[in-house]
Amino acid sequence: MAATKSGRLPGRHRRPAERQATYGEVIAIREFRALWLGQGLSLLGDQLSRVALSVLVFERTDSPLATASVYALTYLPPIIGGPLLAGLADRYARRRIMIACDLLRALLVALMAIPGVSFAMLCVLVFCVVLLSAPFSAARAALLPELLEGDRYVAGSALQNMTNQGAQMLGFALGGVLIMGMGPYRALALDSATFLASALIIVSGVRRRPAPIPADENRPSMWTMTRAGARLVFGDPRLRTLVLFAWLCGFYVLPEGIATPYADELTGNPRQLSLVTGLLMGAMPTGTVVGAFLYSRYVSPSNRLRSMGWMAMLTCAPLILCAAQPPLPVVLLLWFVSGLGGAYQLAANAAFVQCVPAEQRGQAFGLVQSGLLASQGIGILVGGAAADHLGPEMVVALAGATGLAMAAALAVLWRNSRREIIERVRAEATS
Repeated sequence: MAATKSGRLPGRHRRPAERQATYGEVIAIREFRALWLGQGLSLLGDQLSRVALSVLVFERTDSPLATASVYALTYLPPIIGGPLLAGLADRYARRRIMIACDLLRALLVALMAIPGVSFAMLCVLVFCVVLLSAPFSAARAALLPELLEGDRYVAGSALQNMTNQGAQMLGFALGGVLIMGMGPYRALALDSATFLASALIIVSGVRRRPAPIPADENRPSMWTMTRAGARLVFGDPRLRTLVLFAWLCGFYVLPEGIATPYADELTGNPRQLSLVTGLLMGAMPTGTVVGAFLYSRYVSPSNRLRSMGWMAMLTCAPLILCAAQPPLPVVLLLWFVSGLGGAYQLAANAAFVQCVPAEQRGQAFGLVQSGLLASQGIGILVGGAAADHLGPEMVVALAGATGLAMAAALAVLWRNSRREIIERVRAEATS
């Protein structure tokens, strides 16, 4: 059969190219822009308050244990209350949930900024502030697919991911400097103001929507919704695989938790310890920001889903080489590459949205987020305990090897169940 002038055989048609969303068109959406700006403000305030709380508690108690205990309270509440409170985002209007949570957190942080508040009350206030982040995050995550359709959702998620990492790095870097100038109480007052600003931005920038479950219907109890959400997430093989992909981060985030003892092994100079620790802790987030940009900008929607297993393995494989005890520049490169692979979470998140009914997204996202925090906390805790006996380099290598094995198993499971989701995503991207 003769070829045409274009070199193609007659009767054969190439698949239409998949359209990829740009950051510009996502930012141009007013409602997303409001959520994005509010998120950035709150995150900066949160990082500032973490530093302020650490300084404030240590100044009052002169106890490293008390300081660490208060910091640990920033992880514990979402693990406990997330699965229950996240269901609020499916029972009530999501815009209203976010505004209420912001206003309540602003009030609670303002109480923390009052000099003379007892240590016990400070712990209670911290617990309640962080607990309210569960329904807020669930409502925002459930609302995002309504604002961004198709590949715009991935672009918006990538932008939020980069904002998260950037706010963490900037917040910790500037936190110490600002607190030196204004003191911990004023820093907490500033954090309270960021919650108020976030609420105002949501009020003015996000339109009202009805609750996913209408008020005139017989609403199930919170416990019933939690059980239904668990059955949905863990009863569907596709969702179960995607959730395990998300929780895989417990292995490749572990090195950040033992960055200080790792830095101590790399340098024998105590004066350089904080500098090397900062470089190590910043390597993975930097790789994550770069990976999120490249993955969302230059990889087609269907290819992201096809490469998800390989990318997940990339997050863990470089860490194995830490067993050879390479010098600092090589360690930074390995951790940076690990962060690049973490961009697979964007594809996992987009696939998860495709499989979850809109009226149950809040509960589903809340369950995943709680497990995400638990996997990170448990991984860092186990890694810290093991580092005392095996050394930080070997612990990081073991975490990489274990995570690689898990990622490979998940990649096989995903290959057997991804076809339907890929076809659906491709249809949206070419329509």
